[in-house]
Amino acid sequence: MMESNPYFAVSSSAASGYHPYSYGSGFQPSTFPVVRLRGLPFNCTDIDIFKFFAGLEIVDVLLVNKSGRFSGEAFVIFAGAMQADLALQRDRQNMGRRYVEVFRCKKQEYYHAVAAEVNYEGIYDNDFHGSPTPSRSKRFSDKDQLEYTEILKLRGLPFSATKSDVLDFFREYKLRDDKVHIACRPDGKATGEAFVEFASAEEAKNAMGKDKMMIGSRYVELFPSTPDEARRAESRSRQ
Repeated sequence: MMESNPYFAVSSSAASGYHPYSYGSGFQPSTFPVVRLRGLPFNCTDIDIFKFFAGLEIVDVLLVNKSGRFSGEAFVIFAGAMQADLALQRDRQNMGRRYVEVFRCKKQEYYHAVAAEVNYEGIYDNDFHGSPTPSRSKRFSDKDQLEYTEILKLRGLPFSATKSDVLDFFREYKLRDDKVHIACRPDGKATGEAFVEFASAEEAKNAMGKDKMMIGSRYVELFPSTPDEARRAESRSRQ
């Protein structure tokens, strides 16, 4: 499985020099600190990627979906070019039972992947004239049938997102700062999740209209949650 201590230090002396998906001898590495991953387990989460790159400072993770299913690929943005170079040394290391390919990519590839995610969810879907895909319709139908409390869970937040960003996302509901909890790992780093308490279950259900809208470069998924789940997340953050 994963490294038993996910917070080990990284040594820059471990460079393998093997990058099978470079763009040929004429390719110049971009200063944009992003790498592409391929061969990820299909149950992979953002947290698994954090552990895979333990010791490196991740700014954002984009899990790539195709036709509503995770494709086994992801893009990871790091805090700087040196961090991205160190990430390339993890090429062909294992995540679970699968080895993961880590290779350079261009800025345009990342932006194309972001745009594809947004287009699939119909946010800027100007060229789409048919009915929603079955998988997309089913996801929205399933959420409509769930039981709502006053709590919503947000998933897929940028790791740099703050309470202010969440309050601005829900600006029309005039939430207070103490009604937003950003979930963190025990080491204090954000998990990409948050819990928001609305005035009522009806208001929370109404706020689901913002499901799949953007915060920064990420579209955010919303789910009905419970006070117990929010308390457990807050407790884990304080450990």
